Amino acid sequence: MANTPHGGILKDLVARDLPIRSQLLEESATLASIVLTERQLCDLELIISGGFSPLEGFLNEKDYKSVVDDLRLANGALFSIPINLDVSQEDIDALSLQPNKRVTLRDPRNDEPIAILTIQDIYTPDKVKEAVQVFGDDDLAHPAVKYLHQNVKEFYVGGNVQAVQPPVHYDYVAYRNTPAELRAYFQKLNWTRVVAFQTRNPMHRAHRELTVRAARSRQANVLINPVVGLTKPGDIDHFTRVRVYEAIIRRYPTGMAALSLLPLAMRMAGPREALWHAIIRKNHGSTHFIIGRDHAGPGKNSAGKDFYGPYDAQYLVEKYKDEIDIEVVPFQQVTYLPDSDEYVPSNEVPAGAKTLDISGTELRRRLRTGAHIPEWFSYPEVVALLRESHPPRSKQGFTVFLTGYHASKKESIARALQVALNQQGGRSISLLLGETIRGKLSSELGFSKRERDININRLGFVSAELTRAGAGVIVAPIAPYEEARQQARQEVEKSGGFFLVHVATPLEQAIAWDRDGVYERAKKGEIKGFTGIDDPYEVPKHAELTVNPAVESVAQIVRRIVLLLDQQGYFGDV
Repeated sequence: MANTPHGGILKDLVARDLPIRSQLLEESATLASIVLTERQLCDLELIISGGFSPLEGFLNEKDYKSVVDDLRLANGALFSIPINLDVSQEDIDALSLQPNKRVTLRDPRNDEPIAILTIQDIYTPDKVKEAVQVFGDDDLAHPAVKYLHQNVKEFYVGGNVQAVQPPVHYDYVAYRNTPAELRAYFQKLNWTRVVAFQTRNPMHRAHRELTVRAARSRQANVLINPVVGLTKPGDIDHFTRVRVYEAIIRRYPTGMAALSLLPLAMRMAGPREALWHAIIRKNHGSTHFIIGRDHAGPGKNSAGKDFYGPYDAQYLVEKYKDEIDIEVVPFQQVTYLPDSDEYVPSNEVPAGAKTLDISGTELRRRLRTGAHIPEWFSYPEVVALLRESHPPRSKQGFTVFLTGYHASKKESIARALQVALNQQGGRSISLLLGETIRGKLSSELGFSKRERDININRLGFVSAELTRAGAGVIVAPIAPYEEARQQARQEVEKSGGFFLVHVATPLEQAIAWDRDGVYERAKKGEIKGFTGIDDPYEVPKHAELTVNPAVESVAQIVRRIVLLLDQQGYFGDV
């Protein structure tokens, strides 16, 4: 029999509200609407499916404060992560939001109504306190703290919801199970003891070994339950990961394991998140839950230290294990013994035995460079899937972003670099000069800071898409502002390499090279907001290369850029 839901009753709002779905759908079309963010959509999907039982909506102020302070709802039920619907003052004014008003919550992907919220209250959260209490620190190095301060709006809306319809998914539908569906599946197969394994990463042989050991030691079956909502920035995409899970589950003994996807927006909150994960898995019917070293940890803080202790998550869940009624299975680190071709727990390695391991950093290096990944570490079919989605750098795209004053010769460098890279071969090369982008994509924009930032944002987007397709991209705008350049870097680095080249031609030399007389016109006031005259150029803080055409030839500069790309592995296989 599957585990009892948290709070005693599975809050399956979709099933509860199914008899009045047509009325709710009709009403949703007449109400003001809030279009959800991606995180809010993930949260709402798990609210209405019962994954967040005993919640029936977004936290009101009383529940929010209680969860932040005491890891409990106001009624005393254990719940460790605040689930909030954030809105702005503009939203409140435009939609006339107020207590007792009903509003439709819509899917941002297709504008479909998902639920109707009856507002209980609107309140201002203490974000610093929330960060310190929930995440342990108000440090922007923590991705959830950064999201809280930079993305979450200034007000929270609390209230229960009625389910109109669950969000529609078009990928891996067969693996997307609600708590009720998983419970029915366990009952059909007579799985009475289920060990849930949470992951946001690809699985390899060691993961298979530890989950099999956990299942056998508890006389249980295994639920591979990966997160496919929002995870840590930089994680491997869920499409690749699910293909890996499909491959590796065939390596389990027949009938031992099942795969089900969880549409969760992770917060990387370490101990509190582990407790939250345990509650969610209990709601889905699991009786046991594997918690690893530094479970849901975000890595290092701004001082270079871990946000959480390696076993803090295990300690916190163990503290509440009787209350949540799910058994914690500590993650046993396993090590490969080449002489016996097996994985064993690290604390069971015989004295003097030879061991082998590959760290996550080393695995990423081997994927990046195309170096060999041995079969003892991961199955060949898993490695093939990872290489397909994450080819070595020699097959990846990149962007070379040249920035500098007008008439700094960055355009000459860009054109020469295009010729050199075309001669190199191996990928298509796209050249995006400042005047080209202005004419084709941004002809309506002027030269205010805001409009310049919009122009660079568009340039970053186009460069990222070309980079994603495996092209080499050369861009040469003035791009005078550091923040806009950094945003372009972040956009492109999701898809490939980004190399910022500061063309550090002195302003006096650029003026001397300006055959069009643009600087002179700016000096006379005929052109306003001209970089270097009455608008600043912010010197790049994070350039991969700084060049100066006043003392180096264009050919020398191009050679330096090509060497940089070669050193980073973008030419030829290793």
